[in-house]
Amino acid sequence: MKLSSDALRAKAVEVRKDIVKSLYHSQSGHPGGSLSGTDIATALYFNVMNIDPENPKMKGRDKFVLSKGHAAPLLYAVLAERGYFDKEELWGLRKIDSRLQGHPDMKNIPGVEMSTGSLGQGISCAVGMALAGKLDKKCDCCKQPRVYALLGDGELQEGLVWEAAMSAGHYHLDNLTAIVDWNGLQIDGKNDDVMTVRPIDEKFAAFGWDVQLIDGHDMDAILEALEKAAQVKGKPSVIVAKTVKGKGVSFMENNAGWHGKAPNEEQYNQAMAELEAAAAALK
Repeated sequence: MKLSSDALRAKAVEVRKDIVKSLYHSQSGHPGGSLSGTDIATALYFNVMNIDPENPKMKGRDKFVLSKGHAAPLLYAVLAERGYFDKEELWGLRKIDSRLQGHPDMKNIPGVEMSTGSLGQGISCAVGMALAGKLDKKCDCCKQPRVYALLGDGELQEGLVWEAAMSAGHYHLDNLTAIVDWNGLQIDGKNDDVMTVRPIDEKFAAFGWDVQLIDGHDMDAILEALEKAAQVKGKPSVIVAKTVKGKGVSFMENNAGWHGKAPNEEQYNQAMAELEAAAAALK
């Protein structure tokens, strides 16, 4: 499946609408980081990854790991939009009888490759998957499946991330692409105030990674960076994507208070009106 950049932008708006709607119905969850990573996840699931919603365990598939597991509403919304399960299931987010828990569950949700939540574990598991992919490769003529991991910027404060980064560089995992959703905010405020993560690019480069810095809401730039990353040989790749927390909903944008709370009815109606307007502008 390949969509045009305009079609991908429209898909991203639909995903954002589903994120907001699922959070409103559950009155629980994390909107800010889900909305900031939407364009990246949309590009991956609709234009980049070799996957099959009809056969989620397809051999040789590419894999996506949501290392910032609290952004589960994003993963669920893009999986539903891609056809892994019925979109109506999204409205049961975090409900007692729903399989859509507050963090991704690989045991019960089709398309979820790794259960995540404890920050730093996702990228570590992605490194293991990429290493296993190298060991499983049977011949040079076979296309090497890729592993993609989406990290939060606050997540980079975890030492586990840098142990994983060191391992990936040491084992030359050129079948691994990490994307850092760098929106500058975390639950307690600005990264720079809580515990600065700068310079992100230089840190990854020091561990032997190929590094790109992009606008994480520019669909053309996202696609170009992902294509370039897939061509890198001998080292893992990281795309540091500058994003806006709460992207697409004006009162959530660049507001750390929207890291982990759901909109009330008035806020929900405003958010959906803004997203409907954004969708109409793309037609």
